[in-house]
Amino acid sequence: MRASHAQSGHGQQVGEIIDIKRYPLAEPGSERWMSAVAEARRSLLRSGCAVLPGFVPAGRLAALRAECASLAGHAFDEERQVNVYNTHPDQDLPEDHPARHVMLRGNAFVARDNIPEHFIVQRLYDSEPFQRFLAECLGRDRVHPYADPLAGLVVNIVRPGREHPWHFDTNEYAVSMITQAPESGGAFEYVPGIRTTGSENFPAVAAVLRGEGGDLVHALPLRPGDLQIFLGRYSMHRVCAVRGNRARYSAIFSYTDRPGVIGNPERTRQLFGRTTAVHEGPARRPDELID
Repeated sequence: MRASHAQSGHGQQVGEIIDIKRYPLAEPGSERWMSAVAEARRSLLRSGCAVLPGFVPAGRLAALRAECASLAGHAFDEERQVNVYNTHPDQDLPEDHPARHVMLRGNAFVARDNIPEHFIVQRLYDSEPFQRFLAECLGRDRVHPYADPLAGLVVNIVRPGREHPWHFDTNEYAVSMITQAPESGGAFEYVPGIRTTGSENFPAVAAVLRGEGGDLVHALPLRPGDLQIFLGRYSMHRVCAVRGNRARYSAIFSYTDRPGVIGNPERTRQLFGRTTAVHEGPARRPDELID
């Protein structure tokens, strides 16, 4: 559907997409720009998550919802038994090890190569002002879009009766936005900073999986159009079961600190049911964590 992921003029037109009075992305260094960046940084430092409410204004939500809903037929939709690390179960591990805890993952993903260039989420993903703003919020010099033709920007669909169980992200930070809320259920829950690059913290992860870590779990109300910046590499998180007759749709914008990043082939097959020629080389990992 898409011939290229190079940045286009569409990427610069953020004023047509977001609430520029509240988030003036084209005015870096302005008072409102600095205020939004400072608030995001405080939230990330405090809890590993920042929410920018009303990033896409109400007048654009119908188009945002319709565009993402139109992609449902392209989703790779397969229920799968997984663990929190999305790794193959190792029966040699102790029974109480979190990697032995199996859950049913029921969410579906629309790959990046099925998202048209003119869609709102694609224009945001490619936008240099958007990337510059995110980099400032994250305390980076800059962020880089994925070189992966399937990942980077995806649409995540959780249909009624399904959920996206506890997991960690493969990249350090993710940016997301709900484009369609379910009738009920579908809450986002997370445990901030439960692991670090130097410690998997298996006991605490196992406790949460057993339902014994309630005091650690944060529930986050999210609305369509809110932008979420999340340190998902270190914070286990889930989308609870969706109820009612309407699916939960969200766009996930993933960037990295270095250019040229390609997804792990095995994880790519899990999410999209396929790989491409660029996935044949060795995966480059940012750390020594399990996944």
